[in-house]
Amino acid sequence: MTEIRRFRRRLAAAAAAGAVAVGATSSVAVADRGPDTTASGSTDVAVSWVPTPTGSDVRFRGLSAVSGTVAWVGGIGAVLRTTDGGATWVSVGPPDLSGLDLRDVEATSDRHAVILSVGNGTDSRIYVTDDGGGSWTMAFRNEDRAAFYDCMAFSTPQRGLALSDPVDGAFRLQETTDGGHTWSLVDPSGMPPAGANEFAFAASGTCLSAGQNRTTYLASGGEDGPHVLVSQDAGHSWSVTTVPLAKGPAAGTFSVRFRDRSHGIALGGDLGNPTSNLGNAAWSDDGGSTWDRAAVSPSGYRSGSAWLPREADVALAVGPTGSDVTTDAGRTWSSFDTGSFDSVECASDGGCWAAGERGRVARLAVSPR
Repeated sequence: MTEIRRFRRRLAAAAAAGAVAVGATSSVAVADRGPDTTASGSTDVAVSWVPTPTGSDVRFRGLSAVSGTVAWVGGIGAVLRTTDGGATWVSVGPPDLSGLDLRDVEATSDRHAVILSVGNGTDSRIYVTDDGGGSWTMAFRNEDRAAFYDCMAFSTPQRGLALSDPVDGAFRLQETTDGGHTWSLVDPSGMPPAGANEFAFAASGTCLSAGQNRTTYLASGGEDGPHVLVSQDAGHSWSVTTVPLAKGPAAGTFSVRFRDRSHGIALGGDLGNPTSNLGNAAWSDDGGSTWDRAAVSPSGYRSGSAWLPREADVALAVGPTGSDVTTDAGRTWSSFDTGSFDSVECASDGGCWAAGERGRVARLAVSPR
């Protein structure tokens, strides 16, 4: 019953957040901060979202940015894919998705993708395709009513993890080493105990994220959070650190991302109060061992985040009240869009995408100033 109540509470809170109206798009200057040895390219740019109409009114929380031209999105009963930069979107989901809520998509090309549906018991499922959605295989179906799977992360095209809320007092992980075709339970002995009221958020697919080599990061919230957990061995052992973000039944760390082994950002806040900017962003420069609260916060609760691969210290954060950018690795943030997005992701070629309610999907335009 506890997991059922939690699921209903999440849906109610998400509905309240979804009532925020879609706003206008603008751009913001990204100041030139001089050379950075860990990233290439100028940071004297402007950023803005360019809508790519999907023809759908589904809320897309699942998002995978393969490149500037290829992206996948997932929502309730729907999976769409573009191969032409968003000019056209094609429905490519499995035929039996009715009622399933797809909250995470992990794709490596226009052919291969892994999707996760969330929910109590057997509603948590993983499907995989190798032919662009022409056919799908159900690779995993949760049979434990105590488990609720939230998100996935792949460190290589073959190796990935799927995260469940705590079961028997600890977060649960499934792992794959064959691109999502088969999954097995990770030994829970290396996972620190979770609080009785601690869990992850199935809000953007980034409550779990992969870093360099075998490093993985886990974001948690709730009345016994918020925390960021770090694993150096692909999820088999973990350290845990408290993050200075909002705490509460629908608050905490919703998204964690690392640019390299040292520099990370944690985004979140209170889903029940989406316009509040209290405790919604923190940064780390020591691999997640310690965290500092942002000196200038994003303009509201933020569910997703991503680093721009070709810009030094630049990252994005999105949520139901808008989008923000940082040019100093998370220390300060500036708003550049007031429309609603849930998820954001950037590909290695620099192409960035965002997705959210009412079928809203956009590409990031980055232009020199």
